Amino acid sequence: MSDVLEEITPLSDKDCFHVVDRHKSEFTYPLHQHREYELNFVENAPGVRRVVGDSVETIGNYDLVLICSENLEHVWDNGDCTSHDIREVTIQFSPDLLSGSLMAKNQFASIMKMFRNADHGVVFSQHTIMKVYSAIDGLAAEQEGFMRFLKFLKILYDLSRSDYRILASSSFSHAERNPESRRVQKVKQYINDHYTETLRLEELAGMVGMTPTSFSRFFKLRTGKSLSDYVLDIRLGNAARALVDSTKNISEICFECGFNNLSNFNRIFKGRRGVTPKEFRAMYKKNKVIV
Repeated sequence: MSDVLEEITPLSDKDCFHVVDRHKSEFTYPLHQHREYELNFVENAPGVRRVVGDSVETIGNYDLVLICSENLEHVWDNGDCTSHDIREVTIQFSPDLLSGSLMAKNQFASIMKMFRNADHGVVFSQHTIMKVYSAIDGLAAEQEGFMRFLKFLKILYDLSRSDYRILASSSFSHAERNPESRRVQKVKQYINDHYTETLRLEELAGMVGMTPTSFSRFFKLRTGKSLSDYVLDIRLGNAARALVDSTKNISEICFECGFNNLSNFNRIFKGRRGVTPKEFRAMYKKNKVIV
């Protein structure tokens, strides 16, 4: 997206990562994206609205998000927050930092899996945040560079073995989920290519030589979602992308993305995204910066 701010981070080629620990009364940085991976911790900012791709959520007293994609738009918007002492700890590091043969070893498998999921942005549970709080709290204060890196690596490891939830949809972020079985991949590809059409369970099951009942169980077991929920997420993700990237009216987008009823589309969108399609578009427009 040419009208989203491309952040130039202060990370130098000679540094493993860059960490900033700051207190402020509001969020002023606009919608942006950057090549560097980012772990962002926010404290004492209930009511702030966090936008990562097409995920829109109001945060509580603590928020911890990892973003590992250079094309994933994100912003923390003041929303209904009334706090005057917000703490934000931002850790940015190069995608090249943890790459190569070392990261292919079994000991780093959970971290690499987390990075792949964070292509869509991931948010960590409150339990997990409390678990790593003291480590994040003391990271900026650590003076010895090597020890600081070891502590950071331990934070990543602990996070990778804890509870987290994926934020942006794959159809919005244009990033695939983790590799799956060929049968699931085949059906997903068909859905991605034909999501604007009527999709029938019998037809999809027949593509992989299974009965509808068996395929429904198989699909949910492999993806964690029912077939109908998956199709709905694909349609909503593409609708959200069209709201951001085009000037088409909402009714047009509704029908072009496979919904056949505008009021139903508005209701489902708000139920899944927390805001109406009109509010979603206005929010992105408000936070964009032309560059």
